Amino acid sequence: MGQLIAKLMGIFGNQEHKVIIVGLDNAGKTTILYQFLTNEVVHTCPTIGSNVEEIILRKTHFLMWDIGGQEALRSTWNKYYSKTEFIILVIDSTDRDRLLTTREELYKMLAHEALRDASVLIFANKQDVKDSMTTVEISQFLTLSAIKDHPWHIQGCCALTGEGFHTLCQASVAYS
Repeated sequence: MGQLIAKLMGIFGNQEHKVIIVGLDNAGKTTILYQFLTNEVVHTCPTIGSNVEEIILRKTHFLMWDIGGQEALRSTWNKYYSKTEFIILVIDSTDRDRLLTTREELYKMLAHEALRDASVLIFANKQDVKDSMTTVEISQFLTLSAIKDHPWHIQGCCALTGEGFHTLCQASVAYS
């Protein structure tokens, strides 16, 4: 986590930074976007296309693009890659059946030239649900340890309560 937090701490200023939020449908991407924005649960419906919001943290502007995750939309993700500094990959920790698809999409993204300098934050969402996979299980299945050319971190969370986001923010403040 240190390398990713160091990168985050090094960017604070008045500049705008582009973030894409991706993941399979029903993972919780839009809920996470609005949890960051409003710090409360917003009722959502499936995203067709994208949502975009500006979030300001310590005087730094993050332009966050929440991109629809339905199978038919995933082929369009690359249209959003230009100038992306951070990828937030949201995973439904209860969806064991589609973890292979998530891994394939992750490695396809990381191979894209436009994302060569992007850092990756993986939110293992729905940790509050019984029998959800742990971050260790997800990390092993996704073979995250094989990612050597992108700073990355996996964080367990619950988009509905904000649990896991506060931990990450506290870690970034402690690191600075």
